[in-house]
Order: sequence, then C-alpha cells, then structure tokens
Amino acid sequence: MKHYTNIFDLKNFDLTVSEALALKSDPRKFVELGKGKRIVMLFFNPSLRTRLSTEVAAANLGMDVTILNVGDSWSLEFEDGTVMNMDASEHVKEAARVISLYADIIGIRAFPGLKNKEEDRADKILQSFKTYADVPVISLEGSTGHPLQALADAMTITEYNSSFRPKVVLTWAPHPKPLPHAVPTSFIRAMSQMDVEFSITHPEGLALDPELTRGIHVSYDQESALQDADFVYAKNWATYEPYGQVADGFDNWMITKEKLDHAYLMHCLPVRRNVVVEDRVLDGSQSLVLSQSENRIYAVQQIIKNLLEE
Repeated sequence: MKHYTNIFDLKNFDLTVSEALALKSDPRKFVELGKGKRIVMLFFNPSLRTRLSTEVAAANLGMDVTILNVGDSWSLEFEDGTVMNMDASEHVKEAARVISLYADIIGIRAFPGLKNKEEDRADKILQSFKTYADVPVISLEGSTGHPLQALADAMTITEYNSSFRPKVVLTWAPHPKPLPHAVPTSFIRAMSQMDVEFSITHPEGLALDPELTRGIHVSYDQESALQDADFVYAKNWATYEPYGQVADGFDNWMITKEKLDHAYLMHCLPVRRNVVVEDRVLDGSQSLVLSQSENRIYAVQQIIKNLLEE
C-alpha cells in the first residue's frame, strides 16, 4: 500500500479490521515504530475527530505531528503548464515535494465545492498531492471519500455484531445544508468488503452515483427498509442530479426510536440533533456514535502503522 485514499487501497480488508481492533487493546505496543518520524497534516477544511484521532494515533506510534490549517489562505495552482500570473503563488508540484522533505507521511483533508460534479470527482487537491509527493499520502476526507471513517465503521460493526450475517441499512436523513457524498460513498465500499446484508433507503430523486450503487438494493420506503435491521447508518447527502442541492420536504426521514426498533444507530458525527436523529436515540443505549469516534483512533493508527512498515 503506497497511499491510503480509498478503502480499496487495503490489501486485506478483514485483516486490517482485525489488526486495528487488536491495536485498541494495546495502543502503545508499537510506540517505537514511529520514533524519529513525522506526519504533516494539511487541513483545507476544519476537523474535530479526524484531527484529534490522527494526532493521538501518531503519538501512540511515537511520531511527531505538524498541522497546517490552510483553508483558503494558501493559494495553490494545480494545472500543468499554466502561466501563474494570477492569484496562485505556489504550484502543488513544489508544495508537495517540499512537504515531503519535512514529512514521512502527509495527511490531506479537502472537501468538495458541491458546485461542479466533475471537478469534485477529480478530487484535485488529494490527487495532486498523491502525484507529486515523495512520501505516502493519507486521505483525511476528500471530495469523493472518507476511507478512515469507513474503516472505523467496519470496526464498529465487527465489534457489536451478534448475527451471522447482519442486516445493515444506510438511510438518507434530512439536513439544512447540502453535504458531500464522501462518507456514504466510502461506507458503501466498506460494506462491499464485509459479509453483511446491505441495502440503502432514500427518498425518490436522491440517488447516489449509480456506478457506486449498482447491484445494491435501494428502497424509497424508509420504515419498510429498516425493519429487522441490525445496524442503521443515518447520513445526509446532497442531490446527485441536479448536483449539490439541499433536498427539502423530507423532515419525516429523521431517525426516531420507533423506526430504529432493536437496531444500533450509526453516524459519523457531527450530527444535527432532532433533525437527523432524535435525542432519544442519540442518548440511548443503541447509539454507537461514540464507539465509532473512538475507533477513528485505531483505524488511522493501523493505516499509519502499515505505511511505516511498508
């Protein structure tokens, strides 16, 4: 594994999940592995769980951490052959290579603009650093995926599963803002690697990328789809066609205790209480959101460990 920017970068998905869960029982076991090594994280967008979990994971491996919150303040050029006589003052070719001189691993977090589908699919910031960096690159969430969250989600399902083949349902949920497709995309990819009965439910007109969902059962009836589920993953995403818009008029898709029944509730956080999920669910014993957040540490720790070893 040269980089980790997609769940499919893992050579052995099941082994990675089990090794990450083993790390959880002894987080400092490999503290000597990262001694003298440094991870540099570039945040083009803000973060709570991703930033802190990666810092903790790096410390567990004995690494040093440098963080740059660049946002819109760093004007980078990404195009080849461009005449840089406008706002951009630095090309990603030099930026990625310079950071590679200072770091053993680079983490990148950059959200989509949700304006132009093809531009977002290109994921130019993440892909450019993969192209020009001389060290491994980890996606801390990109335009099209959040593979660290997906690995933590798979760990959480593995921990709490008591069924031979659990029923896992990804359900769209309301939100006042348009949200990226990164989390549901990576979750779907992760579920394709697990022995689960997986389906998706969303209102009509809110389909995800058809290439991504090909062969997956999709229902427009949420309550029916959630019946007998073992795990329910609630997540909003903006419209795919037309791209990047808020879907109004579906407040009744909020997850309630009645809809959840006996299933566990999963969400990547942050979550809008009483919009996406009601209080009774989030504050109840069936909520796994904090377990998912804890597993974010060991998911990224396992990825960093693999990259350092390789």
